[in-house]
Amino acid sequence: MRDPLFTLSPGAQDAAPVPVLVHALRGGLDAGNAGALAAQHLLESLPAERVATFDSDALVDYRSRRPPLTFADGQFSDYEDPVIALDLLRDDEGNPLLLLHGPEPDLRWDGFVDAVTTLVETLGVQRTIGVHGIPMAVPHTRPTTVTAHATRAGLVRNAAQMLGTIQVPGSVAGLLELRLGRAGHDAVGFSANVPHYLAQSEYPQAAAELVRQVARNADLALPVGELEAAAADVAQQIATQVAASAEVGAVVSALERQYDAYVASAAQPGQTTLLADPGSLPTGDQIGAELEAFLAEQAGGDEPRPGQPGPDQHRTDQAGADQPGTDQAGADQPGTDQADGDGGR
Repeated sequence: MRDPLFTLSPGAQDAAPVPVLVHALRGGLDAGNAGALAAQHLLESLPAERVATFDSDALVDYRSRRPPLTFADGQFSDYEDPVIALDLLRDDEGNPLLLLHGPEPDLRWDGFVDAVTTLVETLGVQRTIGVHGIPMAVPHTRPTTVTAHATRAGLVRNAAQMLGTIQVPGSVAGLLELRLGRAGHDAVGFSANVPHYLAQSEYPQAAAELVRQVARNADLALPVGELEAAAADVAQQIATQVAASAEVGAVVSALERQYDAYVASAAQPGQTTLLADPGSLPTGDQIGAELEAFLAEQAGGDEPRPGQPGPDQHRTDQAGADQPGTDQAGADQPGTDQADGDGGR
């Protein structure tokens, strides 16, 4: 079987039906590289085989991304081809799942979404789950929270009420969820809330929580121990840097107070939002502007890849330190679903 945008591997349809497809496309909006780290972890931890490969020439803007070439000993020796692929994995109990990974397409979003929908229907997928990170005014000293959304009620347990109507920069993941829902397919999204001052660094705490959420939502046995170990190392590095800066320490303390107030108020009867003070909600335009600013920062340099830290790796960002609770994406919203450890190990 061949589609204009992908090639199905021989025998791939023999695996059908596969109940769950997880997608984590690099680039665009993925604070802390949370989704990319989660995808890399699953690929390295679980047995995998290629199911479909997409046509990068039709989907990737090479001049924008500039895939790396290796030059050694007076000649070009290697080229890192941008690969967008769908792999079949098996969890720790042998249950199958599909993982869509690689760079987010620059071009032909409609065609790409149609192609993924074709694969969903061909391979008998019952639910798709998208994962990524978003910058949020939350402290790194509290459990990672997750913003969950779905194409219909009942797909996500204990989903808290979010903001009303807001407009944010588009993504292939968001468009895929929208179109799948309109076509009658179940689709879920988990966005890990990454401390805004760590959004440009790799943040394995968020990746670990995304894996747990996927495991719980799809009833899978997914490993998470290596991500938790990496998270512990990163937490120690952050603590050292925070202790060395009174200014950053003040920001973190303010965020801790805000987060604790949210936790206390969320359980109150009649509470309809996740905020202690609903009147302090940022507007949709403010949230959209902050997400656009984050995307602009991402576009300003080479796209970070998991395992290849950039110059800001694990460095707290003191920008905006004078106003820790404002002028950030969802600044007054500490998060949504409380992380719990069910479903992962």
